[in-house]
Amino acid sequence: MTTRDAATHADPIDALLAAGRVRQHAGPLAASAAFGRRAMLKVRHDPKQLVDSAAIPILFTVLFTYLFGGALGGSTGDYLTTLLPGVLGMSIAIVTMYGGARLAQDVRSGAFDRFRGLPVWRGAFILGGLLSDAARYLFASAIVVGLGLAMGYRPAGGVAGVLAAVALVIVFGLALSLLWAAVALVVRDPAVVLSIANAVLIPLSFAGNIFVRPDTMPDWLRAFVDINPLSLLATASRDLMNDTGAAAGAVAWSLAMTAGIALVCAPITLRLYGRQG
Repeated sequence: MTTRDAATHADPIDALLAAGRVRQHAGPLAASAAFGRRAMLKVRHDPKQLVDSAAIPILFTVLFTYLFGGALGGSTGDYLTTLLPGVLGMSIAIVTMYGGARLAQDVRSGAFDRFRGLPVWRGAFILGGLLSDAARYLFASAIVVGLGLAMGYRPAGGVAGVLAAVALVIVFGLALSLLWAAVALVVRDPAVVLSIANAVLIPLSFAGNIFVRPDTMPDWLRAFVDINPLSLLATASRDLMNDTGAAAGAVAWSLAMTAGIALVCAPITLRLYGRQG
């Protein structure tokens, strides 16, 4: 019996070492992709995330279009040109909070500490989660755009305008995900993360220009609408999808707000991530 054969019968790990088939440590991209795939697979065990990603945009678009479209926009078709781009950004913003809830669940269950002990790039866990989030945002965006087309919305900006708006809201969603990740690392409770996110996002959604134009609002509320991140995102998406000719300025303001959120939240999240365990 050879040395390799003896090792095979003695212990599987010794056999693996003797065979020279020791796996190399995963690189940053491979590790991030693995964590991203894990986050996607978790949706199978928590289908509520997937249902909410589809139900929220459908609910808001259908209800507001057919209940208030005639009164607010003159007709449901005209109102869709205002509503749909705004609902696109709002839906993605709401979906972002489930990424924070997932992270809080991992911290609470101890999975987070086990992953941090693996011999892979430490940022892979956060980056993998963001990759998974981007896929869910793309899915929710497809639901909103597909629903709008089915209801009769025809974007004047064409495919390019729609794709640019979708890219804009996904980038905004990823920046916002960093905020909920920081909250998750502090509170470590999925329910509390969702409660905090709802407390922030509901006022931002309704005290803005997503559903109605702010022309008749009081001055103090219009001042808030002007700096509301979801209003800036809705305006930029609206200009891109409807090809109003004023998209450059609106997109610049929206990207500036997105960059501001990322620049504030990213260092805080990474600092909290490094202090865990």
